[in-house]
Amino acid sequence: MNIVNSKHIKQLTNAHNIFALINEKYGTPPNWTRPQGFISLSKIILEQQVSLASAKAHFLKLNSYLVEFTPSNILKLTDEEMNSCQISRQKTKYLRALSTAIISGGIDLEELPKLNETEIRKQLTSIKGIGDWTTDVYLMFCLQSKDIFPIGDIAVVNTVKELSDAKTKEEIILLAEKWKPFRSLAVYFLWHYYLNKRNRPSE
Repeated sequence: MNIVNSKHIKQLTNAHNIFALINEKYGTPPNWTRPQGFISLSKIILEQQVSLASAKAHFLKLNSYLVEFTPSNILKLTDEEMNSCQISRQKTKYLRALSTAIISGGIDLEELPKLNETEIRKQLTSIKGIGDWTTDVYLMFCLQSKDIFPIGDIAVVNTVKELSDAKTKEEIILLAEKWKPFRSLAVYFLWHYYLNKRNRPSE
């Protein structure tokens, strides 16, 4: 079942006024999803701490430089080639770490859907450059995990601060606990509000 579905929307909006208001103002959010695997995870790494537009431009430049976007082809690129594709030194290290982990068998992305969330998180965060935020986004977008709350996401945090009395990290986490087991759907509503209020397209 998708994160965004009528049954869970009804339960969430009936129980929590914040989502009823977003739904009334902007409608239901898109069911953001991406294919599982190396390309999507690489894109999420490139999206760390930059705008989606910048990350997309950087990915397209790198992708057009490669014959095929694969771990082995990433590892063949020099620092200079990565830099010419606007990939920072830090993210170059992260993409190489992910590529190395896949090639060495340290992680098998195709096997992740068979694992529980704790094990998935343990495997992904063992790779340099993949922290909780990147893992949270992969769990939601690629694996459609239903109960994820990315406290490291600035858009989510700022929207919660705007629409509720929760202001500190601890208060926001406590508030989000009340949205279980539909925290991913709650996050999709918060992103939907954030993007629509700023007239930004939903990617």
